[in-house]
Amino acid sequence: MAATTTPAPLARHLLRARDAADAEYADPSLDVATLARRAHASVAHFSRTFKETFGETPHQYLQTRRIERAQELLRLTELTVSEICLAVGYTSLGSFSATFKRTVGVAPSVWREQERAYALRARIPSCFRREWQRPRAVPDSRIREADGPEVG
Repeated sequence: MAATTTPAPLARHLLRARDAADAEYADPSLDVATLARRAHASVAHFSRTFKETFGETPHQYLQTRRIERAQELLRLTELTVSEICLAVGYTSLGSFSATFKRTVGVAPSVWREQERAYALRARIPSCFRREWQRPRAVPDSRIREADGPEVG
């Protein structure tokens, strides 16, 4: 009696490919073709079924994963933007910065400054922030004149 093996469903291969993207996003050679080979599917079929299953293309997923990690490194480390670019799998600072800005809305260095300012504000109790930011009434010089002549 010959043993029959049933192929694993494509969804299982897609999960493995997504797990590979999560684990190996820092490898600059990791691309959609590599992920498709791991899913035992053609690039077109893999991309189509990946998007149907996870709601975004494999390329979008990989880029989002890299940008999420870059944000974490920008927030928590003192690495330069160039070092972070290389650490998350980009080989070009220009393409990293353009992708970051397209995804997040601001350049990596600007995002880092905004996050640090926000983190600093978050440490100050809100009651102090409200007191410091409360608008102050400016004395109106017309009121003094109406009250009478100044003695001086």
